[in-house]
Amino acid sequence: MQYGETERREEEERRWSSKSYNVGAISTFFSTLATFPIYKTIFRQQLHAFSIQEAIHQLRHEGIRRFYRGLFPPLLSKTLQGTLLFGTHDSLLCLLTSNPSKPYTLGERWTAGFLSGSVEALVLTPFERVQNVLQDGRKDTRFPNTRRILQEFNSYGLKERLVVGYYRGLSPILLRNSLGSALYFSFKDPLRDSLAVKGLPSWLPALVSGSVNGTVICLALYPLSVLIANVQSQVVGRDLLSLWESVWSVWESHGRKLTFLYRGGSLLVLRSCLTWGLTTAIYDFLKESTEQKSQAE
Repeated sequence: MQYGETERREEEERRWSSKSYNVGAISTFFSTLATFPIYKTIFRQQLHAFSIQEAIHQLRHEGIRRFYRGLFPPLLSKTLQGTLLFGTHDSLLCLLTSNPSKPYTLGERWTAGFLSGSVEALVLTPFERVQNVLQDGRKDTRFPNTRRILQEFNSYGLKERLVVGYYRGLSPILLRNSLGSALYFSFKDPLRDSLAVKGLPSWLPALVSGSVNGTVICLALYPLSVLIANVQSQVVGRDLLSLWESVWSVWESHGRKLTFLYRGGSLLVLRSCLTWGLTTAIYDFLKESTEQKSQAE
């Protein structure tokens, strides 16, 4: 009987891991679309060490036509991110688990999250690179659109195309994404399950779990995001800095104070709450609906 139960769970996990790619894509697409205005404001704060008011004033001065400049790369990359993040995580869990009939251990969730975050970073770094150049208002004339950026990168030799073109800033992105993914998947389900037993509405535990996890993780890794935004907004030329030169430049431009690195932190909390809360809630809702449909069949 136990053997049959184990076989059944293995089959369910395999079936779900193949569907989790689509569900991850849908959930991140809608959450990214909803939070893009907040994202772009934070990016300007990271790049120029602006206050919220200064960043909003700059965006208003540029006008509504340019406000959604740079939407397509993050929308595409975040949708692909959700596809890879959730899909590879669930697929890796199926490979890593030693006993499918028991709940996943913390080590299994951490390992699967860390590896899925690494895969995500390797695939998505070129998207983030183009996006950060495109959203830097100082480069509007030189790079008016995505096509012009791609033409610039493709004019380099193969090594330069990868190292200083598409994959510039890969090291801090790998660190940020792998750690962030590992932490998110380690605590997402335990926190949700602990809230679910309190008799809350069915949609609320997943929303709160995603919001809390996303906020804490993004705040912890925010200095890395500031560094990445500055490193990737640079293009080949005399102003191109090494990673350590970029670290020092960011530190100098933010007044050598850690608190200044968190300019944009208040909006980051709001964006993280909305993005990860919505993503997690939509994902869990679709997952539950899919499982119920499979059982009915």
